Parts: sequence; structure tokens; C-alpha cells
Amino acid sequence: MAKKVFDTASAALEGVLQNGMSIAAGGFGLCGIPENLIAAIRDAGTNDLTVYSNNAGVDDFGLGVLLQTKQVKKMVSSYVGENAEFMRQYLSGELELEFNPQGTLAERLRAGGAGIPGFYTKTGVGTVIADGKEHKDFDGETYILERGIRADLAIVKAWKGDAQGNLVYRKTARNFNPLCATAGRVTIAEVEEIVPVGSLEPDMIHTPGIFVQRIIQGQHEKRIEQKTMRAA
Repeated sequence: MAKKVFDTASAALEGVLQNGMSIAAGGFGLCGIPENLIAAIRDAGTNDLTVYSNNAGVDDFGLGVLLQTKQVKKMVSSYVGENAEFMRQYLSGELELEFNPQGTLAERLRAGGAGIPGFYTKTGVGTVIADGKEHKDFDGETYILERGIRADLAIVKAWKGDAQGNLVYRKTARNFNPLCATAGRVTIAEVEEIVPVGSLEPDMIHTPGIFVQRIIQGQHEKRIEQKTMRAA
């Protein structure tokens, strides 16, 4: 069995990064984001990136750090409302943006990981989302063709993993991470804890190790993206 466990994020990324590549990045808001791998990509200086992610982090955390250094050429996302630098770069023409409805982006990643090159959906019909896309009628309803996503690299964050790359996510972190994990030609996972092989309950494994080529154990800062307070 090939060695999958690496000591650091930079070591796990060695030989994988190249300018102009596409990256599928897991996470939802600031929950379950592969922050160690993102920081290592920043430090490596890899640029002209196309990034598939539900959102783009915030100005100084998550994918936002790659926007600060202008390493991202294009974002394919659903929600980008928490990142002022993203807005500035987009409005000034420095950053390309392809908006996807959230469910469509999730299904594009799932389809790519399942070997499905495209699918038809009603979501977006009659809006700018449908511009330039093939339209087809089924049972009297119009649908548009969306392409599955296969990224050069997928980076994901899990709660636990083992040396074979089997992963378990926790709560909201399960949202986009499993989809990204299957959509990468190479998938690298960072986890809070690497556990012995055989200690994970098979029925609880969310991403089988066959999809994961490399894994690291990282230190993670668990930020709250939006804090809502009420009087006691």
C-alpha cells in the first residue's frame, strides 16, 4: 500500500501544485475548510488558479488568503458575500467569477466524482445562469445542461482519518467536503486526528480511502463567521 500520511501540508502538496491548475476546495462558510493546505498553497506561490468552492472564505482566512495574494484567476462559487477583497477584485475586472446555484454546484461536483460528464436541471432556466448553455425539453419542461466538475486537485478537511485515507466528517463539515473529495484527480485531506487503521466503524466512513491519495494531521482554528448575540 502506498504511503499516504505526510508530516506537513507543504510536504503533502509537493509535486502536485502547478500554475494554472484547478482546485476543488471543501468547506461551508468557515466550517470544515482545509486551512492548512490553503496556507501551504499560498506559501508555494502557485498562481492562475481556478477554484471550485461554495464560498471564498473571508478577507484574512480560508480561501481569502489566496485572493489577498492574487493567486486565484477564477472562482466558481455559490456565495461570496463575506469577502470585501473578492468584491473589489471582481468589480475591478481582476478576478473572473462563475456563479452557480448552490445545489447545482454540489451536483456538478458529485457528478464529476461519479464519472458523469453532465446533467440537466431546471434551476437557472430563464436567468443569466442559463446563458450559453444547452437547453432541452423533457415532459414539457425546459432544462439546461450543466457539466460535471473534475478538478486537478481536491483539498478537504475531515474530523478523523486513518493511514488508508478513510475519512469521517463532523456535522456541517460534511456538506461540500465529500463531494470535493471524489471530484479531484488528486485528493489531499487534512484531519484533526489520524487514528489507527481499523478503528473507524465502516458504516461511519463518509469518504472511502480509495478517493484519497495523501493525508495530514493539522492544527485548526475554529472561527465563527457570523456571531449573533441576544440579551440574556
